Amino acid sequence: MKRPVTRVVDLLNPAAVLLPAANVIMQLSLPGVGYGVLESPVDSGNVYKHPFKRARTTGTYLAVATIGTEADRALMRDAVDVAHRQVRATASSPVLYNAFDPKLQLWVAACLYRYFVDQHEFLHGPLDDAAADAVYRDASRLATTLQVPERMWPPDRAAFDEYWKRSLDALRIDPPVREHLRGVASLAFLPWPLRALAGPFNLFATTGFLAPEFRVMMRLDWSPRRQRRFEWLLAALRLADRLIPHRAWIFGYQLYLRDMRSRARRGRRVV
Repeated sequence: MKRPVTRVVDLLNPAAVLLPAANVIMQLSLPGVGYGVLESPVDSGNVYKHPFKRARTTGTYLAVATIGTEADRALMRDAVDVAHRQVRATASSPVLYNAFDPKLQLWVAACLYRYFVDQHEFLHGPLDDAAADAVYRDASRLATTLQVPERMWPPDRAAFDEYWKRSLDALRIDPPVREHLRGVASLAFLPWPLRALAGPFNLFATTGFLAPEFRVMMRLDWSPRRQRRFEWLLAALRLADRLIPHRAWIFGYQLYLRDMRSRARRGRRVV
């Protein structure tokens, strides 16, 4: 029986394992976000220096925003603010940016919304209108758990599509950001055996999950032959989706929440 879809977490499936790098590319294609990450003085959030901590922070954020309580979200927002307070352009920065800029945070949240929707669409096609509207309403917390006011989240999916199309005109990936992102996609931050084994495959999957305009900005080659191989990958992910209970993905998010709450009780840093 087909499970009901009303929340963003209902869209979680095995594609979630391979989509993150593509979504990071989308986020950092907005120059203020890209250079903010590249130049950030917050070493604890640097994926090349602390890859597993970076993954835990992102997973915790997604868990808090989607299945956490209001208290969880307030705790996460305060913790993220501590890091964001240190991220702002300097005199030598190529672009002006400030991590507290709600317009930059809105773009990040919009990409995270696409992260969940893309999982479903790549494997199962578009949601029906009722499910898509319910998911979109639920997704607003991806923005408001940052510093994005509720009024800035586009009111419906049509407004979101217009926002997305307008935003594409402001996107670009400069060489330093592209080099950083290619390393993310090829898992260059992992120890040698892991990056040698998994890096080329992850770069292939990342390229497949990217829309053509992002592939162009990243200067990543694609071809009909690679597209056929990517379709085989999607078929394997569909099979995995039938075999892996959906509650397993929810349980992963619950573990992130438990870890964050435990850290908070012990007075440890949340992110």
